Amino acid sequence: MDARNEERLSGETGDGGEDVIVRAPVSARYAGGAGPGGNAGLHVVAANHRFARAVLGFEGLRPGAWSALRFRLAYEAGEASGLSADSIGLGFDFLAGDGSSLDLDHVPGLVRSLLDPHAAWIPGPALAEGLVRVAFRMPDQARDLAVTVRSWRNTAPVTVSDPVILVGLPDPGVAPRRRLLETNPLSLHFALPDGVGLALRGQITAPQPDEHAARVRLVYRDRAGSEIAPPYPGAVSVPGLGAVFNLSAVPQARRFTLDLRPPTGAAGIDLDFGPWEDATKPTGAELIGVLELALEDAFRLESLCGEDALDAPAFLARLADRLGLPEDAAAGWLAPAGEGATVAPLARARALRAGPDRTARLDPEGGVALSLAGLPEWSLPEAPNWREDPFRSVAWRLAYQSLAWLLPLVGQTEGAGRPAELAAAWSAANPWGQPSDPLSLHPAALAPRGEVLAHLLRDEAVPRGAVAAEAARHGFALAEIVGQNTLARGLPGIQSAAALLALARALPAFPFAAFWETLARRSLDQGFDALLGADGAFAESALQRRLDLLGHGRGLAEALGEAAPGPTLAVRVAAALPGLAHLVDPGGRLPPFGDGATSLDQAGWIARLLQAEAGDLVAARDEASTEPAAEAADVTALRYDGPERGWASFACQHAGQTPQEHRDCTSFVFATGGSRWIVEGGGEGVETGAARHFLLSPRAHNVAIPDGREPMAGRAWPTARFDLDGARVLGFASNVHGPDYAHARFFVILDDLSGLAVLDRFVRRGDAEVRAVSFEGLLHLPPETLVALSGPRRALARQEGGRLDFQPWTVTGQGAGLDVVIGRSDRPGRMQGFVAAGNGSLRAAPVLRYAFTGRGSVCGGMIVATDGEAERRLVRLLGTETVRRLVEGG
Repeated sequence: MDARNEERLSGETGDGGEDVIVRAPVSARYAGGAGPGGNAGLHVVAANHRFARAVLGFEGLRPGAWSALRFRLAYEAGEASGLSADSIGLGFDFLAGDGSSLDLDHVPGLVRSLLDPHAAWIPGPALAEGLVRVAFRMPDQARDLAVTVRSWRNTAPVTVSDPVILVGLPDPGVAPRRRLLETNPLSLHFALPDGVGLALRGQITAPQPDEHAARVRLVYRDRAGSEIAPPYPGAVSVPGLGAVFNLSAVPQARRFTLDLRPPTGAAGIDLDFGPWEDATKPTGAELIGVLELALEDAFRLESLCGEDALDAPAFLARLADRLGLPEDAAAGWLAPAGEGATVAPLARARALRAGPDRTARLDPEGGVALSLAGLPEWSLPEAPNWREDPFRSVAWRLAYQSLAWLLPLVGQTEGAGRPAELAAAWSAANPWGQPSDPLSLHPAALAPRGEVLAHLLRDEAVPRGAVAAEAARHGFALAEIVGQNTLARGLPGIQSAAALLALARALPAFPFAAFWETLARRSLDQGFDALLGADGAFAESALQRRLDLLGHGRGLAEALGEAAPGPTLAVRVAAALPGLAHLVDPGGRLPPFGDGATSLDQAGWIARLLQAEAGDLVAARDEASTEPAAEAADVTALRYDGPERGWASFACQHAGQTPQEHRDCTSFVFATGGSRWIVEGGGEGVETGAARHFLLSPRAHNVAIPDGREPMAGRAWPTARFDLDGARVLGFASNVHGPDYAHARFFVILDDLSGLAVLDRFVRRGDAEVRAVSFEGLLHLPPETLVALSGPRRALARQEGGRLDFQPWTVTGQGAGLDVVIGRSDRPGRMQGFVAAGNGSLRAAPVLRYAFTGRGSVCGGMIVATDGEAERRLVRLLGTETVRRLVEGG
């Protein structure tokens, strides 16, 4: 083992009470042109997309702790991927104690990947500094880790130097849920297509290798629900237990595939995962990740279509042939108009979001005028080629290819049948595998289009052959996405399952419809379980995405009725809504944390979700204002609405963050006197390139950055909340700055919100007495604000009819200056002084920067006040023993 593996950053431990352990690689392997550098600790990765890689092995990590991979990355001078968001890929393969790979569905801080189990992406040199830091929560089941540094878009060799992992403290949050089969067995039911087999894949792990770690009991049932007696093909029959598959945990983490070959007459299957009944002792076996379910290979889209450009009717003919049926059998699969049930949960979610659908209308000449993605109206050609892109906009293309704009045209007296004609024309122009526009295959277009096709089938005027055949083909595509959990743990996965449910209901006579329904309902159950807790707590930090999730939950609950998981979704949506209603400020908007469209009426959106008049939103918000548990978990909001001062609000986001989303943990916004003063950089998710990179970065948020090292993935948690002499005091701790920094943020907020103080404390863990530490705090103001500095100790901001004074406040260490940046764009990776313009671009805006420095630790911040009296009150409060003891960590 490398001697550096024993290194500790000894000395001051800050708030954590433990030294930081540093782990160096104990092994290195190379492939694809990568190799060692000239000195110890150097690794060179050639420019060989995907194949060039250095695999570094780390041992002895701490399960359940937030840790950080750290190394330096040097590019050659002529590197052409400078502006790429993914110049280099990092793969993470978490290992059990015996070295077997754990295929977990989610590791906080990382994303799922195809080449590696989990991944992170390193931007090119124009967007990022040479020091790379990636934080992640070490899975509870893992002990070791293999990190792959992989060539992706780099055009010349890159050099990795001194890679280490800083081992952090145990995660203070709730641990991810685990599926221990002895205490939490799993039962599943799926309908079966007649005569078609299934493949069920998953992974089991156990604390110790065990040849008989668990078992799966299976029961096939006929159409009446009666059990078909075993034996079954491929399964072992055990007296008193029935048909079973054994699940081995040798090695400790082992993937399994169950080939389910139904006997004749089987219409459904029950699967029961649990421990062996005759086990002499508990094995501790658990399922990790999410199960994947697919049709047998002969009925996968790739196999059915082959290399042929099949239109939808030809696809159905080939499907009939694969089932051993005559070609005309497909005609009997398509129920007559009106026989299938119509559910449209995605359309319902859009209506809850924005009200009546006005994306399309018939113009006086009988043409179709489209208003998509917030862009100007555009007239649809009489014979579209489905490659149109009039605004050079990805968002517009996705909305166009979704065909969701056909729904407002359905049922109109003039142009009856036009929506179905356009849907059939789209189908004819898009044989599978040869799309007119590749974006049409994106889930954001595929899922709503599937629901539109299902909706059109209820119309008697529809040319049913083409539309129904295309609907069936979409069902196969969505079933593969849903069954493989390709989009698990996100709204796209929910949308795909919702569209699959709509197609299953619209095509009741189709041989695969019942299978689609059970698959969709299972996916919706586990998808919402991951994203929305029973107590109304969210996994998603962006507030507008939370609203989107609740809208989809409401639409699905209405569509499912009493069928599972409909009642569960209804209860969870009802539990979560009051917390979001509480967060709406008196100006009618949610705090702008994360991506969100500024044009949306968020108060109206919530009112529609509450199924009440808009005026009831105030009552709902006031009802929740006492101390709603869901709100207090990760967003704290305060309001004041006095006629003498105008409305005021404060909100702080202390949810977890990932590098793929906005790094805004502990950021805050502030409004007073009826004006918004401290704002967020914002973003609508449609920005690209350097603009998008900036909006996601901490430089677009009101956070503190120590020693120039931007925050990483992690979480924050409340540490204090109390009233003190006409003010509210809030305290938070966070681990987003890595194991080598202990961070705390404090707010002192006057009750009438005429002012506040924000303070940050950083303690450098390890060699604290000799190591300098400094930080820079950021405050973003609206573009129309005028900001003036009067020396290093005071700033003044003015808007129409109001002013705000800023004064730095030192607790420990020294003040290190104050400045204002507006619209700095000389280096893409250091952009600053912008906010999102709402159309994919940026708008220059002032950002006030303040800095403090110290040795070992530093604490300071900013007093923000509307007048001298508010400032004096804050100075007095900051000088009290209660506040000083809190912020100094005493």
